[in-house]
Order: sequence, then structure tokens, then C-alpha cells
Amino acid sequence: LGAMIKCIMVVNNQGKARLARFYYDAPVDRQKHIIQSVYRIVSTRIDDQTCCFAQDDSLFGPDHKIIYRHFATLYFIFVSDSAESELGVLDLIQVFVQVLDSCFENVCELDLIYHFDRVNYILDEIVMSGMVLETNAELIV
Repeated sequence: LGAMIKCIMVVNNQGKARLARFYYDAPVDRQKHIIQSVYRIVSTRIDDQTCCFAQDDSLFGPDHKIIYRHFATLYFIFVSDSAESELGVLDLIQVFVQVLDSCFENVCELDLIYHFDRVNYILDEIVMSGMVLETNAELIV
């Protein structure tokens, strides 16, 4: 089945999910648990001293990576299987943020709340069913 993104989430500094997309069947309570656990992992790391990659075998199994970037008040978090390139996913996060920035002139948390439909549309242009569709920011939206 090739490389896959398992889930994408954007979480604020307080741990509240502003966007959560799972590309596999997970019950809602399991999704909430995953979001809270992943947030705890990434938020307790000191940004200056750690890389943007983490792992939690108990959540996803040994074959998965948590890849994230922290911008201002938001964590952009992608979970992928090990076939997906870590640097490729970091680049994908950058593309997603870049497109959001161009749509909303410096994207902020409120944009994700009030324009969730547009944000979801943008995400669908980049990743669909866990597969990366587009990485060129110029061609999105």
C-alpha cells in the first residue's frame, strides 16, 4: 500500500484540537486519546533542543512517526508510517502552513475555527485518504 499519512492534527498550546483528520478507522474516544497523547509528547519537548520527530509505539505501533512543527500558538502534527519520508512530511507541513498563510494573511487559530471549511478544502488538496497529492504551494487553491 506504500507510504501513508495516518492522521493530521493542528492543536493549540492548550492542547485543544483545531483540526483533526484520521485516515484510518478509529473510534471517536480513541481519536481523543490519540490527540491528547500526541499533544503531551510534542508539547513537553523543548523546541530549541529537540528535532521535530517523535515516536510512541504504544499509540501507533513501531512502524510510525510523529512529525510536527510548532508555529506561534499552534502545533501542526502529522503521523505517518515509516515508509513516508520524515523530511518530506516536514516539507508538507511547511507547504500546508504556507498555503494557509497566503489564504488568511498570517494564519492564526481563529482562522482555523471560523474558516474550517476552507482549511479542510486546502488539506484535501494536499493529502487525500492518507496519500500525499500535492506538494507545490503554487498549485494549491
